[in-house]
Amino acid sequence: MPELLTKPNPTVRRPRLRPAGAVRWSEWVVLAFLLYAAILAWRLPAAPPDSRRIELLNPALIAACVLLIYLNSAWHSLALSVARDWLPLAMVLLAYREMGWFALRHSPALELRWVVWDRLILRGGGKAAIESLGPLLPGVLEISYSLVYALAPLALTILYFCRGRGRADRLLFVFCFAVLLCYAQFPFWPSEPPRAVFFGQDFPAYDTAFRRFNWWMLGAYGIHTSVFPSAHVAGAFASAFGMRLALPSRPWAGRLLFSVAVLIAIATVYGRYHYAADAAAGLAVALLAFSAGVVREKLFGRESAVQWHARTPRHAGTHHRGADARGA
Repeated sequence: MPELLTKPNPTVRRPRLRPAGAVRWSEWVVLAFLLYAAILAWRLPAAPPDSRRIELLNPALIAACVLLIYLNSAWHSLALSVARDWLPLAMVLLAYREMGWFALRHSPALELRWVVWDRLILRGGGKAAIESLGPLLPGVLEISYSLVYALAPLALTILYFCRGRGRADRLLFVFCFAVLLCYAQFPFWPSEPPRAVFFGQDFPAYDTAFRRFNWWMLGAYGIHTSVFPSAHVAGAFASAFGMRLALPSRPWAGRLLFSVAVLIAIATVYGRYHYAADAAAGLAVALLAFSAGVVREKLFGRESAVQWHARTPRHAGTHHRGADARGA
């Protein structure tokens, strides 16, 4: 397994190196969101009391992230470098919980407008087409929807096994940009999912075990701030788009993730987890994040590598200029 973390992919052009302690692009996105949420909790007049804890928590999280970056710069540790690979994903989960503290009481004005499009799609033949083969396709959609929580970790793991860890920040930048941009908008679009506002209307005809699992997950860990834009759809497509940037030499990886993302987008509407407007907006946010990733690649790609430097001759012999494959 250590070889998977350190051995470079010979098919990928090696970018120019920069210091191991430099702040990565995905980390800038996470730090900006933490600061944004703290300011929002302080300035938003209608913020509920629960959101006030963000004013204390987020500065502490920012300090912890900065400390980790500093330690990685001082010690050039592979363990710290790998920890920084996974830190943005952990911060995204925390950001989701924080947005739940902004939940406000509201009237279903937005939902009444959005559901019109759903009924046109589902009652116009979409629901019948999905259920034409019995419970098979509904079950596949529910399984795909449950995978949304594991899609980004799966993408990062694929990078590791394909010797592409050096490009992890490309993937993480697009994913974090998309998901956190969705979260940032939640307080301004207070809404509830169709399964709650329009309970029993246009529900799937098949109540599979996978559907019951998804309902349990959303009931136990879901938030009630907003459903627009769909962070599930944005994160799924952003994982696929980010993989396309991070691992162009293995197109099957991006295609696999993209296929799952399409199923997730359909499942969100069919399963009444989101409105079609949410899914469309989530896709638009993912495309925006992908565009930002492409621009970043063109402008800064050659300077975006983040390396750890070996301290012993044993490591120095296995790393280019004493660095691992940690790249853009």
